[in-house]
Amino acid sequence: MAVATGILLSRVVGLVRDRIFAHYFGNSDAADAFRAAFRIPNFLQNLFGEGVLSASFIPVYARLNAEERHEEASELAEAIFSLLFFVGTIFVVAGILITPWLIDLIAPGFHGEKRLLTIHLVQILFPGAALLVLSAWCLGILNSHRRFLLSYAAPVMWNVALIATLIWGGGHHSESRLAVLLAIGSVVGSALQFAVQLPTVIRLLMPLRLQLKLVTVHVRTVAKNFFPVFLSRGVVQISAYIDSWLASFLGTGAVAALGYAQTLYTLPVSLFGMAVSAAELPAMSSALGTQDEIAEALRNRLKQGLQQIAFFVIPSAVAFVVLGDVVVSTIYRTGHFQGGDVLFVWAILAGSAVGLLASTSGRLYSSAFYALRNTRTPLRFALVRVTLTLALGYLCALKLPPLIGIDLRWGSAGLTLSAGVAGWLEFLLLRRALHRQIGAVPSSRSRTAKLWLVAIVAAVAGWGLKRVLPFHAPLLVGPTVLVTFGVIYLAVTQWIGVGNMGAVNRLIKRRG
Repeated sequence: MAVATGILLSRVVGLVRDRIFAHYFGNSDAADAFRAAFRIPNFLQNLFGEGVLSASFIPVYARLNAEERHEEASELAEAIFSLLFFVGTIFVVAGILITPWLIDLIAPGFHGEKRLLTIHLVQILFPGAALLVLSAWCLGILNSHRRFLLSYAAPVMWNVALIATLIWGGGHHSESRLAVLLAIGSVVGSALQFAVQLPTVIRLLMPLRLQLKLVTVHVRTVAKNFFPVFLSRGVVQISAYIDSWLASFLGTGAVAALGYAQTLYTLPVSLFGMAVSAAELPAMSSALGTQDEIAEALRNRLKQGLQQIAFFVIPSAVAFVVLGDVVVSTIYRTGHFQGGDVLFVWAILAGSAVGLLASTSGRLYSSAFYALRNTRTPLRFALVRVTLTLALGYLCALKLPPLIGIDLRWGSAGLTLSAGVAGWLEFLLLRRALHRQIGAVPSSRSRTAKLWLVAIVAAVAGWGLKRVLPFHAPLLVGPTVLVTFGVIYLAVTQWIGVGNMGAVNRLIKRRG
């Protein structure tokens, strides 16, 4: 609940940010340039940031604290901070210098002023990426101490900085100039995100020795785990870059539309997949006992986590397909973003729904491997996923539209569809391998089937309501339809006994 609350705060403010972004940029060349530019420093952040630290640092740090070896845990945290600062600085300086060549890797379809603007934006954004890496180090410390709310709510500061920049500069500058100001605002926001977590982190690490011990058994363990996870995260990020790279060939607005859809798609991934996985990783890593006892503990936590994920992610996937136009209109339809843009983003969003449950559930299985100090198995399956994503993405995005006689830019929907198919393969491989290692997690197939059925019925009811409403304003239609959909889903699942509101009820009772 703490993780989900923090993420929800951050994502809601992020949706406000994206709505204002859509108002001023729409699906313009400047929007494409900013979306593409942000992918390069974001790549650095994701490689060295949350995912890698969660897999390599938290299991070791959490185990030391569970064994009450707090001084060694603090020494490990200080050493990892120093290494991240050093490596991050090198990557930032090198990245700024080689940006013109990097652009050819992520957006070879950009030319002229659009390409030059993208290069300029990347060079501005790079320092902010290093600050976000350090912010992810704070998140690792806070999560290990079960301080989830602050770590996941901290990105609110970054979003607020971007919103303030858009409001201050929007309407007074050209789209290209506003994109530059927004990149500067992003760096300021990254500094704020790091700063708001730092005081609590320092208190948790007290007393600080400031005696860096970079060659210890614990640092070596983190480093040993780091590189397979680094490669695994890199492979996953390559999958996202493949989408952006292919989208750069699909015409104006394709990269921007893909970005808008990904903001919506990652909302349930973060709220439910990331929230459950982030909360479970320290707990699974702290499990003590015999091998059989640890395996049993992991099976129980996986069963509960998978049920929580399915309860919330299944209706999200159905809503993206059936009510996606309502979702997109509610968030984005304003200013330069109008009806045609809504349909375009809806198609991409519907494609992403195919792999939504697989992506979120697969993240939890990966966390279980990381808790067992097994970082190589997720890497192998991530390589399979990326290879399949590349092959299917090329066919669905560039080859299929001309064959069926539609505009090439609709190939963007093929990108998310192909990524979803590849995500399911990765999930099945992860599940089979983990079951071999710890035993099979009890099946919930009957419950899952009921959740799908209820979600579809609720979505059809929402679609019917949309058709008969006497008003058409997106900000009225959206809440009316989506709230009705949610209420029906929650009520029916509770009625037939497959609901998962127990954690919410217990939290309310404790606070009451």
